[in-house]
Amino acid sequence: MDRRSFNRRLLAGGAVAATGVTSLSQASAPTASAAEAPAPTAPAGGQVRHLRLYAEKLADGQMGYGLEKGKASIPGPLIELNEGDTLHIEFENTMDVPASLHVHGVDYDVASDGTRMNRSHVEPGGTRTYTWRTHAPGRRKDGTWRAGSAGYWHYHDHVVGTDHGTGGIRKGLYGPVVVRRKGDVLPDKQFTIVFNDMTINNSPGHRSPDFRATVGDRVEIIMITHGEYYHTFHIHGHRWADNRTGLLTGPDDPSRVVDNKITGPADSFGFQIVAGEHVGAGAWMYHCHVQSHSDMGMAGLLLVAKPDGTVPGYEPHHPVAPPGGTHGH
Repeated sequence: MDRRSFNRRLLAGGAVAATGVTSLSQASAPTASAAEAPAPTAPAGGQVRHLRLYAEKLADGQMGYGLEKGKASIPGPLIELNEGDTLHIEFENTMDVPASLHVHGVDYDVASDGTRMNRSHVEPGGTRTYTWRTHAPGRRKDGTWRAGSAGYWHYHDHVVGTDHGTGGIRKGLYGPVVVRRKGDVLPDKQFTIVFNDMTINNSPGHRSPDFRATVGDRVEIIMITHGEYYHTFHIHGHRWADNRTGLLTGPDDPSRVVDNKITGPADSFGFQIVAGEHVGAGAWMYHCHVQSHSDMGMAGLLLVAKPDGTVPGYEPHHPVAPPGGTHGH
């Protein structure tokens, strides 16, 4: 499902889980196509939002976060905010071990830290409200510049297994956060890719997720790394600006354009590409460019289809993530 269709189904202050998609989107976009109007952009923030989030054990022994009971996923739901928004998350731990919710990149009080150290975790069967706040950039009283919250961030457990959540992260308790600034360009489709030790989205190499788009779609990649290893993220046929948004602001923007980026544990970044721009449809590989890692299966495909839905030269070999989905298995 594309962003325009998804946002028409978004309920104010809540979230919708479409087939294969788990996302809380905080921005709305017009229904006009890119050919009819400029790309849609994020509105100003300042809203107060509420959602429920559940931690669950999955049938295969892994763990996940979900917006509804029985619908946990790996990665967990995409949570999207605009600078100035506040989000209250009523978190329920349905598991038989303590768990928590710890976030990177946004503002929160110590009671929302999500660690055992300050007793902000949740015991089995318990519920706790975590509050995340965001802010726009501005000048401090001492004249120095304060950065805003906008960026590509993530959340994860900080309790399961150890006081640092090592066991929870290994089992899949993590998810993406996007904070937008007013005027940021909105994508048509979003995909989350997590290098977690030697897996992608906790799937081994022979089941690494593929993602599907159509030539001309504005695709947003949210890339997160967890585990013990440093990786590099490379995507074939496409490139992006190495800055906050992944986009150049104009001909004088000094941001370096890249197609490969080093990423280590707890790193996160994101970018947008126009699928197939200057290269056309095809099965475009993404992978870790540490050679031994890619040889061991850390690779998947961005399947860019022609308007008729065909992908030149592609022969399916494992399941494809639903169109517009944030994850694949």
